[in-house]
Amino acid sequence: MALQPIVKVSSCAIRGSDTSRTVELIPHRKFTFNPKEGIDNPVMVITDDSVSTPTPRLCVLKREEGESYGFHLRVEQDCQGHIIRNVVSGGVAERHGLRDGDKLLEVNDSFIDDAPHSEVARKIKLSGNQLCLLVLSEEEYDQAVSQGQDLRALVRTHKDDDCKPPRLCHISRDPASGMGISFTPLEGVKGRFSVSLVAGGAAEKAGVCKGDRLVWMNGATVSDLTHSALSRMMKKCGHQITILVVDSESEQKYIQRRMPILPTIAVPRSLPYRARKLQLVSGSEGYGFLLRLEKSPSGRTFHVLRDMDKGGPAEKAGMRDGELLLEVNGELVESLTHEEIVDRVRLSGQQVSLTTITPHGLEFYTRLGLSPLLYCEDAAAEEEKESSVPVSAAEPPKEMDGSGRTRLCSIQKGTLGFGFNLGCLPESPGTFISQVAVDGPGERAGLVVGDVVMEVNGQNVEKKDLEDVIMLVKEGGCSLSLLVMDKTHNKKTKETDSPATDVTDTEDYEITFL
Repeated sequence: MALQPIVKVSSCAIRGSDTSRTVELIPHRKFTFNPKEGIDNPVMVITDDSVSTPTPRLCVLKREEGESYGFHLRVEQDCQGHIIRNVVSGGVAERHGLRDGDKLLEVNDSFIDDAPHSEVARKIKLSGNQLCLLVLSEEEYDQAVSQGQDLRALVRTHKDDDCKPPRLCHISRDPASGMGISFTPLEGVKGRFSVSLVAGGAAEKAGVCKGDRLVWMNGATVSDLTHSALSRMMKKCGHQITILVVDSESEQKYIQRRMPILPTIAVPRSLPYRARKLQLVSGSEGYGFLLRLEKSPSGRTFHVLRDMDKGGPAEKAGMRDGELLLEVNGELVESLTHEEIVDRVRLSGQQVSLTTITPHGLEFYTRLGLSPLLYCEDAAAEEEKESSVPVSAAEPPKEMDGSGRTRLCSIQKGTLGFGFNLGCLPESPGTFISQVAVDGPGERAGLVVGDVVMEVNGQNVEKKDLEDVIMLVKEGGCSLSLLVMDKTHNKKTKETDSPATDVTDTEDYEITFL
């Protein structure tokens, strides 16, 4: 029996004894019904509506500097999930597919459905000007939850488990073999470069692999660069370079998913600086450090950690003099006043979590256009790792009298100066080391906060005023030799030691920056 062509019919329902099925008929095609084949005829497609699989959407948001993403993230009472609300009409979020009521599954390739709301908000804030969100519509999310579906497993079905994250690698030039890396443009494709390596060279030691694809160099994407432009950029990098790379197979998978390869999803390799998370447990006299609001030579103000009590909670947690405070209990301090930070520490009770970084570390990430909080490490684990390093690996400063009381420290000026500050008692002669920059030239030469300066470039300064000592330092140019005495062996420096038993707001009237 021949049937006439079916026009403008997309589906109809048929019923059996127990089930309900939907039969979709493809229009404008003729076929001959074969009773032996029945509904298995290839022109018919049978689907079962009893269970449907939600389909997550990837929304890649890009904004200009200072522009808002244009949405709010909320947790609502009696409602599961992190909910997208108040999507601005015509804003960045709406233009890139985000809708009011969507529920968030991933932020920058990281599953967050079961994460605390504060942690999810933090991840978004740290993303900079590009953000990747994986979402489900409100209806699909609620349906999946009601059916008991595993949302993490659902996300995995839309991803390739073999897709490896990119690597952020910092390379320092080897005096003999250089960077140990070169880039070859892929034939017929603009802005894509394959990596070639010198075996055992600096790049390979930094975590770069042969055949990797270059994505990003010193904060700039390479997708719009020619090979000659990339070569010029490489020459300007000097002795150090930071690159984002990914293996070629994973690159293809990211392209297929239409997901950008960003530093926010990268694994850090051999980075010279990392933010550290410190866990402090209060002692009988507080946390044992001072928090100061200090101004840098550039004019910016920072919340600086100072004057750790010997053997106190702060020192035990791994705090270092001169580090900058980034977070208190996971809350960013950049928008807080000094008094608000102090209050948050005091209200923490017997325990507080602080995230810190050195001044040089902050400068490093600022140049790259990244937040240092993207790559935190646990200070306790770091201290344990450092304790396993042989003592001989660190060379002590030269001792002059064999007792450890006086030391000769030779210092070469760096890009930010000598890396220490001088101080003195008001209206009294004599100068001491009041601050030492972490990882700076002064610290590497062996200077310690409280050291009393005996000589500057061979000239005795014990009875000279602070201004005269500073003049001698400046006259020495880029090289400086300091003879210093340990503060524990000098009565004058004992008088300068003030108790550091709690978080305190202080003025730095005695500090002179070099």
